[in-house]
Amino acid sequence: MVDIINFPHQLDQASGLRRMAKPKPVRVITIASGKGGVGKTNVSVNLALALAATGKDVTILDADLGLANIDVMLGLHSTQNLSNVMNGECDLEEILLEGPNGIKIIPASSGVKDMAEMSSAQHAGLVNAFSELSHNIDILLVDTAAGISDSVVSFSRAAQEVIVVVCDEPASITDAYALIKLLNKDQGIFKFHILANMVSGPQQGREVYDKLSKVSDRFLDVALDYLGHVPYDEHLQKAVKRQKAVVEAFPRSRAAQAFQTLSKKVNNWPVPSASGGHLEFFVERLVSGTTLEVLP
Repeated sequence: MVDIINFPHQLDQASGLRRMAKPKPVRVITIASGKGGVGKTNVSVNLALALAATGKDVTILDADLGLANIDVMLGLHSTQNLSNVMNGECDLEEILLEGPNGIKIIPASSGVKDMAEMSSAQHAGLVNAFSELSHNIDILLVDTAAGISDSVVSFSRAAQEVIVVVCDEPASITDAYALIKLLNKDQGIFKFHILANMVSGPQQGREVYDKLSKVSDRFLDVALDYLGHVPYDEHLQKAVKRQKAVVEAFPRSRAAQAFQTLSKKVNNWPVPSASGGHLEFFVERLVSGTTLEVLP
């Protein structure tokens, strides 16, 4: 039986428990590119490790459905992946892999046609599966497939920030513009962070951004933010052959230092206060918080 006199106090205590139960907001970042071969997955992995080195709890979703390779890149072996989750054989928590610096990886399937051809409704179902996750996350990086497939659109609109990786090639710049145009016109995404990859230095990185910005400013109503550049560095290829991230294998290399600089910029972005995607984000519960049930 509830003590009537103490009931208001119990309500206040319950309210306090709920406030305490709310986790920190999760920053969700989709990393995309207009075309393949621009180093997008390498960017995802190295940025994740650089962010983890700053004390953040980082999880990577390998969202290149059908051609996943983040686990291979880091020398990890996964016995189950997203295809098993979609088939109802396990839940999302069971397929998590632990990588260097304590990062978590959600592996996708490689060479599974059904995963690469998921419908928009199936993408939404996958997004909703993220409500099962219970481990702490400060930052969720979503490494999408290259191009403008349905999966790229789904994951981009479900994120708060979109990083577009581009290199100094006409096809890369043209396809990056096509991706930005699609996400802006069809999904209402306004802001994009541009990362110039595999460039000679700061000047070439800025030139790549200027080329993309010039055409975007002329034809689109978007805001492009120059995130920075990652230089071409032979240490990157050496790290790939070792199945390691360059920030782990060669922390003093030019590329590793660039990723460390990028991680500082990302950490300075405003903390999200609400979900930002049209799907109200995979992890609405991570942003809005969960509540503890108070037993009588």
